[in-house]
Amino acid sequence: MRILTFLLTVLSAWAGTKNIVAQNVHISTPHTSMVLRVPEGGKPEYIYYGDKLSDKDLKSVDYAATMHHELYPVYGLNCQEEAALAVTHADGNMTLQMAVVQVKTDSTDTGFLTTITMKDKIYPFHTNIYYKTYRDADIIETWTEISHKEKKPVMLNRFASAYLPIRRGDVWLSHLYGSWANEGRLSQERLEPGMKTIKNKDGVRNSHTAHAEVMFSLDGKPQENVGNTIGAALCYSGNYKLCIDTDDSDFHKFYAGINEDNSGYLLQADEVFTTPILALTYSGEGTGGCSRNFHKWARGHRLAHGDKVRKILLNSWEGVYFDIHEAGMKQMMKDIASMGGEMFVMDDGWFGGKYPRNNDSSSLGDWKTDVNKLPSGIGYIVEEAKKNGIGFGIWIEPEMTNTTSELYEKHPEWVIKAPQRELVLGRGGTQAVLDLANPEVQDFIVGLVDTLTGNYPGIEYIKWDANMGITNHGSNYLGKDSQSHLYIEYHRGFEKICQRIRMKHPELTIQACASGGGRANYGILPYFDEFWVSDNTDALQRIYMQWGTSYFFPAIAMASHISAAPNHQTFRTIPLKYRIDVAMSGRLGMEIQPGNMTDEEKEMCRKAIADYKKIRPIVQLGDMYRLLSPYDKEGAASLMYVSPQKEKAVFYWWKTEHFCNQHLPRVKMAGLDPSKIYKVTELNRIDNQILEYEGKTFSGTFLMANGLEIPYNHQVDYHKQNDYSSRILYLEEAK
Repeated sequence: MRILTFLLTVLSAWAGTKNIVAQNVHISTPHTSMVLRVPEGGKPEYIYYGDKLSDKDLKSVDYAATMHHELYPVYGLNCQEEAALAVTHADGNMTLQMAVVQVKTDSTDTGFLTTITMKDKIYPFHTNIYYKTYRDADIIETWTEISHKEKKPVMLNRFASAYLPIRRGDVWLSHLYGSWANEGRLSQERLEPGMKTIKNKDGVRNSHTAHAEVMFSLDGKPQENVGNTIGAALCYSGNYKLCIDTDDSDFHKFYAGINEDNSGYLLQADEVFTTPILALTYSGEGTGGCSRNFHKWARGHRLAHGDKVRKILLNSWEGVYFDIHEAGMKQMMKDIASMGGEMFVMDDGWFGGKYPRNNDSSSLGDWKTDVNKLPSGIGYIVEEAKKNGIGFGIWIEPEMTNTTSELYEKHPEWVIKAPQRELVLGRGGTQAVLDLANPEVQDFIVGLVDTLTGNYPGIEYIKWDANMGITNHGSNYLGKDSQSHLYIEYHRGFEKICQRIRMKHPELTIQACASGGGRANYGILPYFDEFWVSDNTDALQRIYMQWGTSYFFPAIAMASHISAAPNHQTFRTIPLKYRIDVAMSGRLGMEIQPGNMTDEEKEMCRKAIADYKKIRPIVQLGDMYRLLSPYDKEGAASLMYVSPQKEKAVFYWWKTEHFCNQHLPRVKMAGLDPSKIYKVTELNRIDNQILEYEGKTFSGTFLMANGLEIPYNHQVDYHKQNDYSSRILYLEEAK
């Protein structure tokens, strides 16, 4: 048998209800087990979730009373408990009593799919609960389908994707929070009695202020590489709600799904309502183990082109903002090509006919080239990119329009707007959100991508932005009885658009940008290759944001750019070496005007880009080990990536505070092969003297037990000294 099996084991156990046989369903991944008790005619229950069980323990686990919690609690006959599903039938009855009809397991191309089918004991109301696994990833995907055959519609009041009980003890929650330009901040807290809710109600972007991913450390305060840990990620692009109810029982009760606030759903007969996937993982190797599980699954199954390294690009935004013009674009392309870059992306400001796009107050929706800025057209710019040996990308914001635009003048009914109310406007005082529930709007957006890539086949990258949330509740397309479907239908429309685009343009690289990091979510990533972590490119703050984001997302998906000094958001002046070293820990790019750089700075970037190409497969496709957290406030931060074969690794170290006579911890490495011997080489070196261990060799055992001493400061000429210090060490197996 393969390591991954999906067993449906009948253990000859009997339920408490007479004549109900309890089947124990074993949902297995390479290193984890989930055991469900599924009695025909009764309620399914969780029995166990954790480390992979042996055959012997599988036979006994039912008697260990590890969980015995209802799999998908419904409202009505146990009203004191929170519910995953709550409805109102057409006759006013608000109760459900679901019972198992059947359970089956099917083999898929990548793993196995188990389906638990249930029906209400009185009403023709049905739910299917799914569990999907992969042969090569320690992730269990679960979701629910809800349907009925009642004579009239049923109102869905609550419709979680899944529920999971977590045994109380010293349990800690890790999750992300933030705001614009400060996304992905890490919060870790002990779970206490009461209700903990993590939510989003933006309507369009869902990861600025909070994230739909969490980790539960079961053995006390979270640790990176030790401790039993459960991770959960809701794969949904829209409004969500995660709740942890800690009541008077022995369990924390975790619910995850679409945020039902102002989104009651009127389900028609024979219509199927499918909830978003909740991805679950478990690791005995702490938060780092859960992260590596998520990263591997993402690269293999949940991220567009997750197995292909990303190109190094220059984006025009911070370099010129809206000041797009032909000569400037040509020069920027020459500059990035001369430094070894592989792509140029022309950002906002290239379009507009009747209303030129000179700032953020007009033109969205009028996707025609501004001939005053680009008289030779986009085709000419694309050809210039080819002449420089680089790819070309372009910025669009297809879900939005401005009231100052030809599109709005032609189709005012396409925007989301409350009837009889004035339009609430966003960015620039004129921005509005298009109603993606409307098939005509969907066609318009797909047509935009088709036209751009059809007219200019050299376009290989799209930066897809979304700079406004839903501030007006009202759809001209949806009927009066379906207005509460607005948030859900928006994201159904968004997914249809993405599916159509990917069907037609499978090789296109697409970045998810949404006022920066507003769309870092696994509901987005099957259609996108990466996301913009934040509009804030300040290297010091990026350490904190990228650290938190790495809990759930791999480096290959995290766009990280070298930008100018002083920084355009924080106005902090950080030396180029430090900015490069931070950017090289993600998907390297540049967000700068090369024309403002000195020859020395360009040469430093050229060398860094050449080195990044050497380490790119390790960073983007390897295993991440977080070593010293910036959140621990010990004056430094450190992480590393290790190749799957463990023959190569890249070690990063950044000083985060600077004081006289300070004492920083020595950082031990992780993830190496203890038996291998590694040669150490420093990348991006600026010191007048090389490190003592440059070119020397050490065993994996030594490096993981002791680490290497990192000098607190750089040994450079007096006029180049500053208060920042960073190091990148490349480790390669010595043959």
